[in-house]
Amino acid sequence: MKIKELRSLSGEELLKMNQDLSEDLFRLRFKHGIRRLENPAKLQSLRKDIARIKTILTEKQMDS
Repeated sequence: MKIKELRSLSGEELLKMNQDLSEDLFRLRFKHGIRRLENPAKLQSLRKDIARIKTILTEKQMDS
């Protein structure tokens, strides 16, 4: 996900997206524990997207 796209979203949208990505990450970790994933790089990608969203949320809180 692009940082410019994330910055244009509202705080509520970012929180919802963070929750969805966290759930996806949980499911992938669970699947990874049971069997081999087709695309293990997806785990790292999700973690980075979650970190980006949390960073932008923190920035928005500091601006307020």
